[in-house]
Amino acid sequence: MTGKIESDQRAAGEDLVRGVVVKSTGSQYEVQVGNEILKARLRGRLRLSHKGETNPVAVGDRVWLRRGTQTADATAPEAALERIEPRENRLVRRAAGRRVGLEQVLVANVDFAWAVQSTLLPKLNPGFVDRFLVMAQHEGIEAGLIVNKADLLTETIRDAVAFWTDLYSELGYPVRYTSTKEDTGIDELRRSLAGKTTVLSGPSGVGKSSLINAIDPRHRARVGDVSEKTRKGRHITSNATLYTLQDSGRLIDTPGLREYGVIDIEPWELGHYFVEFLPHLHSCHYPNCTHDHEPGCAVVDAMERGEISDVRWASYLSILGSIQKGDADVGR
Repeated sequence: MTGKIESDQRAAGEDLVRGVVVKSTGSQYEVQVGNEILKARLRGRLRLSHKGETNPVAVGDRVWLRRGTQTADATAPEAALERIEPRENRLVRRAAGRRVGLEQVLVANVDFAWAVQSTLLPKLNPGFVDRFLVMAQHEGIEAGLIVNKADLLTETIRDAVAFWTDLYSELGYPVRYTSTKEDTGIDELRRSLAGKTTVLSGPSGVGKSSLINAIDPRHRARVGDVSEKTRKGRHITSNATLYTLQDSGRLIDTPGLREYGVIDIEPWELGHYFVEFLPHLHSCHYPNCTHDHEPGCAVVDAMERGEISDVRWASYLSILGSIQKGDADVGR
């Protein structure tokens, strides 16, 4: 990727340079151009052309900049972000809160997406994982599950956590147990990142920043803790950030997400993003079957035969209901 960025900076036929967005604050961006980091601001016309998004530029976007004057603190040149290249893919969710219809693009142009959860503090949230996997599948992004804080596994919760990890593994999703305190699974995870752009996404407190620091100690991502009262993580990472790894590859850390709302999926489409439904879809009586009430539904028949787990079936119905109502049921 770096070679592509550095090569032919005048390919656009203008006095522009090409780079990759490595950090976004919503109003200002940091863009890697070769070995240089430029601070850039977005042209107003670009913001107006992306009204359906909370932010038109995402970490991972390939962009064209026009160099400008020095910033006030003189730490990096200022530039104007003139153009965003078409994305290969994007990881997106329904914008949080009451901003109905708006989408939040978390990252763009990634090769793999990990849903990061923890064994405890906070506990694993399958509703979040299922929505994350649906949106990754929707964009054609390979995805898997990291269960961090493996050192906190006790006999009390071991079977409950194993139930979910076994389920996702049987569905074909890669599953990794990790612990930064005991150095469990870190080497294996590091090897899987080589040569790829990978994103870590999950709630606050699951240890995404700690994983980044363990994978490549050169980076010092801020690490937070978990509230004793709510048993949920406190927000420390406020902006998505792209890190270049020492052993090749790029890793994107995202802010903690307490909810993950699906967007841009019609009710009849949802079944296509549950991998265990796929062998049965062509056998449904109705071509636009939503698999919740229609007669002659092969997916329902498969569920009743035990070929589709009841917990994934319940998750599907929950997501389907949120799509149909367009409400705030987003897998907290």
